[in-house]
Amino acid sequence: MLAQKLKSSMIRELLKYANVPGAVSFGGGTPDPETFPRHELAELAKEVIEKEYKYTLQYATTEGDPELIKQILILLKRIYNLDGLLPENVLITVGSQQALELVGKVLLDPGDYVIVGDPEYLGALSAFRMRDARFLVVKFEKDGPDLNQVEDHLKRAQRENELSRVKFIYVVSNFQNPSGITTSLEKRKGLVELAERYNVLIVEDDPYGVLRFRGEQLPSIMNFGGTDRVVLLNTFSKILCPGLRIGIVVADRQIVRKMVLAKQGTDLCSPSLTMRLTARYLERYDVLEQIKPAIELYRKKKETMIEALKEEFSDVMDAQWTDPDGGLFVWTTLPDVDTMEMFKYAEQRKVFYIPGEAFKPYEEPSSSMRMSFCLPSFEQIREGVHRLKRAYLDYVEAKGLKCK
Repeated sequence: MLAQKLKSSMIRELLKYANVPGAVSFGGGTPDPETFPRHELAELAKEVIEKEYKYTLQYATTEGDPELIKQILILLKRIYNLDGLLPENVLITVGSQQALELVGKVLLDPGDYVIVGDPEYLGALSAFRMRDARFLVVKFEKDGPDLNQVEDHLKRAQRENELSRVKFIYVVSNFQNPSGITTSLEKRKGLVELAERYNVLIVEDDPYGVLRFRGEQLPSIMNFGGTDRVVLLNTFSKILCPGLRIGIVVADRQIVRKMVLAKQGTDLCSPSLTMRLTARYLERYDVLEQIKPAIELYRKKKETMIEALKEEFSDVMDAQWTDPDGGLFVWTTLPDVDTMEMFKYAEQRKVFYIPGEAFKPYEEPSSSMRMSFCLPSFEQIREGVHRLKRAYLDYVEAKGLKCK
């Protein structure tokens, strides 16, 4: 039964602890509220309710607000240089999590295979598990998924006459959640070559791509594979604000149509008010310019976390952490540590993170943890990493381990 498969999100459960007074939370990928354009949105909200109430207070079409889709097509051209897209290639969802759920509903039958990374975004794993998907796991390297392992899975499925059941390759292409790693240009092209050779789709999830601190923006995987081969997911949660709950699917019109039918069985339509509010914001303001101060803030916060990790953990042999070029997360690894077990010691020190086990396609211990730097203040970041070191020492002492 479906009800027996339902599990609360580990992240949501663990983040309940973060409300403890005096706590420092590196848990959720929650944007800093001070980056939200609240004054602009407040003025626009009054305007669209009073002047466009016949749309904003009424049911919308399942596909989404035509005014918002028009603005999204303009934005997709600016961000990705994607040409030839039509309104029929776009679906508006209630956040990107609904987009992932619809991907599962439309593309997966029970027992189908999905190629995923290790580590991988928990929300995607949860959505695909709801469809009884089986995971073909590939190591996530410093420049993206291991393409040799991807091809090995495809070859094996082909030999076993199960290639038709490998429905897609899932990848968060920029500043992956949880690792912060960006898939390289070579691997983006390589993924498309493999997808074409073995006739599978790629689901490219890119909620963080605009949040780049350094380096040049890379072309989208869709730039190489087009809508024939790639389904692109995006969201306004990280570049505008999550409370609007605006997600985006860009895909072949036949896939979009199937998702529309699936969405009708879920919620009929996305909220008219937030869609039109987002449309008018994009029409009146340059969101890519408006987000620049937030990007600079996150860059400084990330650097503060990296500096604090160096100060606190440089004496821990083989301790590692990623230094992402953008996004919201640092992936920290402490060898010989089970970060799920260590969590109770961190809780006692009032510092919170997400254990790496949450991002495993299959349940198994992890020595890594996801640390988000976007919400805490600079002072909290430094204090939180200091507490994390104390929690680590508590764990090592309790376990009778040697502090390497």
